[in-house]
Amino acid sequence: MTHKSVRDYIRTIVDFPHEGILFRDVTTLFADPRGFRIAIDQLLAPYAGMRFDKVAGLEARGFILGGAVAHQLSTGFVPIRKKGKLPGRTISVSYQLEYGEAVVEVHDDAIQAGEKVLLVDDLLATGGTAEAGIKLIEQLGDQVVGCAFVVDLPDLGGRRRLEAMGMEVHALCAFEGL
Repeated sequence: MTHKSVRDYIRTIVDFPHEGILFRDVTTLFADPRGFRIAIDQLLAPYAGMRFDKVAGLEARGFILGGAVAHQLSTGFVPIRKKGKLPGRTISVSYQLEYGEAVVEVHDDAIQAGEKVLLVDDLLATGGTAEAGIKLIEQLGDQVVGCAFVVDLPDLGGRRRLEAMGMEVHALCAFEGL
C-alpha cells in the first residue's frame, strides 16, 4: 500500500487567479479525511510537548486548520480577520500587497498578555499576512512561539521574512515557482 504525502492531496490550478499563477489548492486536502488528519497531525508534530495558550489562524483557510489544531491541543482559537469583519473592539495592522495595502484585525481581548500563541495558515507566500498577524499578537503583549503552514512557496521569500523576525517556521511541503 502506497502512502500519500500531504503534497499529494494538494491540487494545482493553472492560471488562477491570474495568468501565469500556479494556485496551490488545499481544499482537496481538507476534503479528504485521511489527508486532513495527516496534515493536522504533521502541523502539530514539531511542537510536541510544548504548551500553547492559544492558536491563531489567518483568514480564511487558517481558520479551518487553526480550529482543528486548537481542538487537538485543547486550547482556544483566535481568528485574525480582514478589516471590518469582527464585531467587538479590535486592534489592527496594515501591510503592503503587490498593488496596495490590506489590514488585518483581532479582538483586543482575544489573547491575554503573556500568552504563548501558535500561528497557523494554509500557505506561506511573501509572508506579509503572517507578519501582520505576528505584529497583532505581539501588540497584545503575547509571544508567537511558532508559525505552522501546510504549503511554503520558497521563491516568494516568506520563510526568510518570518525567520528574519526571529520566528520558527514549519511547513509540511514546498512548491517551487509561482
